[in-house]
Amino acid sequence: MYINEWSVKMMSTKEQHLRKPEWLKIKLNTNEHYTGLKKMMRENQLHTVCEEARCPNIHECWAVRRTATFMILGDVCTRACRFCAVKTGLPTELDWQEPKRVAESVRLMNLKHVVVTAVARDDLKDGGAAVFAETVRAIRRKNPLTTIEVLPSDMGGVYENLKTLMDARPDILNHNIETVRRLTPRVRARATYERSLEFLRRAKEMQPDIPTKSSLMVGLGETKEEILEAMDDLRAVGVNILTIGQYLQPTKKHLKVEKYYHPHEFMELKEIALAKGFSHCESGPLVRSSYHADEQVQSAKANE
Repeated sequence: MYINEWSVKMMSTKEQHLRKPEWLKIKLNTNEHYTGLKKMMRENQLHTVCEEARCPNIHECWAVRRTATFMILGDVCTRACRFCAVKTGLPTELDWQEPKRVAESVRLMNLKHVVVTAVARDDLKDGGAAVFAETVRAIRRKNPLTTIEVLPSDMGGVYENLKTLMDARPDILNHNIETVRRLTPRVRARATYERSLEFLRRAKEMQPDIPTKSSLMVGLGETKEEILEAMDDLRAVGVNILTIGQYLQPTKKHLKVEKYYHPHEFMELKEIALAKGFSHCESGPLVRSSYHADEQVQSAKANE
């Protein structure tokens, strides 16, 4: 499919899965950087969203770029979003030593930019905000030159929890709306489109100088007009950085891919996003929220 073919073909339950196109094939790389990083994560009892969410870029990031996105507050999420491969259930883990271990791992990896995300912890009154904030502070103490990006859930829409995190002064606040307004109830669990927009608006209101960022998956049955509407909604709440990537079905239990977008379509979406005022837009078939995050930050600063 090419750039002007925006109509989405809806698949019936009897239809076969769409065949994955050539541009989505990835090269596996398990060199010493990959194996060494994996060993370090296990030794420090750390989780990464790279592994838990089955990110297609793990081999590039771990083996070539030597970067990773840390996932704190355990590896069990209280939500069961229909696009996500992270385990769901009732978490029991709350490890106050985790911030120190993350900070030390950042030091050992000599990261210039680090992304810290977390499972949704609806079981906790503060949504995990205190541990999240302490992780930011611990990284800052041990790695003063490292820029820090945080990627929290909506924390149940409790904005005191968001304030706890923003008061720790991360360099980037990232919260993903994931999909367009119409598809949100089917794609995301417990989260709402409006709550995510309000979360991003409040973050910008609390700390106007901290850039905000969000991400969209495409291929779930959205239309071009709905994508553009989502862009406008994000700009209306002051979001600076946008990432757009292809949804890939992690298991047969998850939502099916309705369409594979051509790289030309991603290029057009990027051009549209920049024209709408985003400081930076990373758009491509394998783009994920944390993909080349260090480059996104530098580009956004240069274009502010």
